[in-house]
Order: sequence, then C-alpha cells, then structure tokens
Amino acid sequence: MNKVLKYLFLIALFISVVALPTDIEAKTIQEFENEVAKYTSQLQEKKNKLAKNDEEVAQIRKKISEIENQIDIAEKEIKKLQEEIDASNIKIKEKDAESKKLMKYFQVVINDNAYLEYIFGAKDVKDMIYRMAVVEQLTEYNNQVMKELEALIKENNQKQSELKNKQTELTKLKADLQDQKERINADSNAIRETMPSLEEQIKSAKANVSYYKSLGCGSTEDIQSCQFRVEQSRGGSGGSVPSANGFYRPISYGYITQYYRGSAHMGIDMSSSNKSIEVYPIATGTVFKIYYDNCSRNNCSYGCNGRAKVVKIRHNVNGRYIYSTYAHLSSFGNISEGMVVSPYTMIGNMGTSGCSTGPHLHLEVTTCDWNAGGGCTWGVYQSSTINPSSYVAFPSSWNNR
Repeated sequence: MNKVLKYLFLIALFISVVALPTDIEAKTIQEFENEVAKYTSQLQEKKNKLAKNDEEVAQIRKKISEIENQIDIAEKEIKKLQEEIDASNIKIKEKDAESKKLMKYFQVVINDNAYLEYIFGAKDVKDMIYRMAVVEQLTEYNNQVMKELEALIKENNQKQSELKNKQTELTKLKADLQDQKERINADSNAIRETMPSLEEQIKSAKANVSYYKSLGCGSTEDIQSCQFRVEQSRGGSGGSVPSANGFYRPISYGYITQYYRGSAHMGIDMSSSNKSIEVYPIATGTVFKIYYDNCSRNNCSYGCNGRAKVVKIRHNVNGRYIYSTYAHLSSFGNISEGMVVSPYTMIGNMGTSGCSTGPHLHLEVTTCDWNAGGGCTWGVYQSSTINPSSYVAFPSSWNNR
C-alpha cells in the first residue's frame, strides 16, 4: 500500500511539473527595443502626471484636515447640546412635580366646590378677600408653571431635533473623510508591494536590451530562448540553472494571510507564529537578484517600515525560466547573486520591511522579471504573475514544507 501511495505521489508530482504554465510573450531584440522606447515615453508621461498628482494629494490632505476640524467642532457641539438637554429634562421633572403638588392641594381650577368651600370658610370679609387673593395667585402661578413646562418640552424637542441633525452631519463628514482617504490611497504609487520606482523601471528596461545584445542574440531571435541557450552553455556561477525537481513551501510552518488575486495582489502572503522564521526557495534555482525596494512613506498607502529586503530566484522548469520573489525579509541569508540554491538553502528571515502592516512573507511567481536579464518590462511583469499555488500546495495552515 505504501509503495502504491509513493508511486501515485511521484506521478502527481511529474504531472504538476509538466503541466506548469510556461507561456510568456516571446520577443525579439528589435521588438523589445520598440517596447522599451514606447514604455519609457509612457513612464515619463506618468512621472509628469504623478508630479501633478502630488499637488492634488496635498490639497486632499488639507481638505481632510479641515474636515477633521469640523468633526471635532461638531462633536463638541453635540456634547454641549446633550448637556443642555439633560439639564432641561431635570427642570421638566421639577416643574412637573411642582405642578402636581399645586393641583393636589389647591384644586380651585378643576373643582368649583373646593374653591367655594375655601372662600366661604373665611371668618370675615378681610379673611375672604385674603383667601380670594391667595387662590388667584396660586392659580396664576400654576398657569405659569404649566406654561414653563410646555416651553421646556418644546425647547427639549427642538434640541433633540438639532442633535439629530448634528449627528447626521457628523456621519456625512466622516463619510466624506473616508472618501478623501480612499482617493489618496488610490493615487498611491505603491499599490503593489514590490513595485519599483519609475526611474528603476526605465533603467531596468534599457538594461534588459543591453543584456540581450551582450549575449549575442540575433535581432529576430526569441530572447528568452537565446538567453536560456547561452546561459545553459556557459555553466558556472550565474550560468547553468539546474532543473527544478519539486516545489516546496518557503517556510516550514505557517498560515496564509492573503491569497493571490492577480493584479490586485500579485502573490501570496503568509506568516507564522515565529515572526522571524527562516525562508527557503520553493525549488532549486539560481539567486537572480538581491536588493532593497524603493519603499517610502509617500508611495505606500499604509505606511513604510523601511526599504523591503527582496530576493529573487530563477528556476529552470521544462527548459523555460520562471522567477520566484520573496519580499519583506528582515535579513538576508548567506547568499549572493548567481549562487545555485536548493530548497534547503536559507535565503533570509521573514520580517516586515518595506510597505508592510506586520511580519509576513510575500511570495510572487512570474514567467519573466523586470530586472536586467529577466526579459520583460514592469508592465509585462505584472501580467506575467502566476498563482504560486500552481506550483506549491498551500493549505490555510501547515506544519511542514
């Protein structure tokens, strides 16, 4: 039975490797040069537009500050209104109690007999006049109490209505504030975690052209095929990339914090109870790039914890290159560019460097890379991402690789 399971596992592994997506838009040097020229122009336009956006973002932030001040004022007014309403409610209770007490002891308004008994119970004319005056004054006072009671109730209702309006206004102000914040986030240049700066994109696109020319690729030759052929023939450091012989999870135990969502999230995020757990390659390959991204608080919508430490590894899958990217590392392992690594080579430790909300590993898998020798511009790179789950089995949590 164990042998059967072993064979089934090997067959499944073979099928998964053979069936892995390897499609990438083939380009000749001439086509790549044309794309770089067009891309560079577009990036410059985007750079100019971003400069204008900076002014708009500054205005948005100013508006947010004004809205926050208005909210603060509104909250203070609501607090004051509530205090006035509480005070009015106390007065209403007092007036109501006073009125009931008067009506209990002096029923001259609602009971004529009680009035007459009180008046004609006088000992003499002087006493009668006095009693009539007392009744009149009490009646007038009671009427005044009732008027004041009605006025307080009316004032209280008015204040309740004003409070409701203020609460509605506050809700609207908060909604406007949230809209403004979302707009600022949408204008952020760091929607994606490993996005290079515009200057880096232009520089790398031009470097890619120079790299393929240095390999001696023909002007009409598929640059990916040329690259693979030349580098495999060279061997040695940075040359021959051994074939991937299986794929593994990059950390020994952990859980998924965010899944792959295409251009919305170009990789898989994972974390672990050990926030600095060792990170390993998902397969045998060559270290392609070790670098720090260009993170800054101005281009990251949720804050920056320092420039992200990033490692990229090139893998040979069925005679085509794929690239795996490991971002937000807290430290690099004892590795260097061009070094052949296996799934058991420690390439770094998980961390929260760069645009990050907490310790995690961001893993991307692509069919090309925007760095020199990766064969594509940043624009193509974004569409070249593949769900890492196509290569590695990722349950919601795991305790082995």
